[in-house]
Amino acid sequence: MARYTGPKVRISRKFGEPVMGNNKALAKKNYAPGQHGKGRRGKKSEYGQQLLEKQKVKYTYGILERQFARVFHLASVKEGRTGDNLIKLCEARLDNTVYRLGIAPTRRAARQLVTHKHITVDGEVLNVPSMILKPGQLVGVREKSKALVAITESLKVNRVKKFNWLEWDETLKVGKFISFPERDQVPENFNDQAIVELYNK
Repeated sequence: MARYTGPKVRISRKFGEPVMGNNKALAKKNYAPGQHGKGRRGKKSEYGQQLLEKQKVKYTYGILERQFARVFHLASVKEGRTGDNLIKLCEARLDNTVYRLGIAPTRRAARQLVTHKHITVDGEVLNVPSMILKPGQLVGVREKSKALVAITESLKVNRVKKFNWLEWDETLKVGKFISFPERDQVPENFNDQAIVELYNK
């Protein structure tokens, strides 16, 4: 299954934000990567800025080009603003929901849990990280996997974060995808309108 396997720190430094979860690296080197990273950088064109925003969303959610184009198409035919719909659909991905529920510490780790069949949807084991959930669906930890150290440790640390579109039952280790989040509820800093303009060219 295709995914980005390159240096994560370099990507986060490129955007100046922890898009791949590298807060410590950014604190030490809060400038762009490369030989001239500390130097003055030329102003990006409108196209360059739009492309950068698209790349930021792709790296954040771990989506490659063909899959991203498919999600954008779904967002464009869905009722409402295309930019809002794009982020909502990315948030509704199974791997992202596993991450948001605190079952995994990162989206990459969440993707691995799904592909290794540790996660269930409505009681059925699924291994497709890109699956887009529907409101009301239940995401849980497989019975045999509930004692995994990686999962128990992640839940201890990450369950402090709460999101209005998700519910979590600690006893059953099951979360509920209540609804698609509103755009202003998503904490990441995305300029989704720039992505829409890029695709409309």
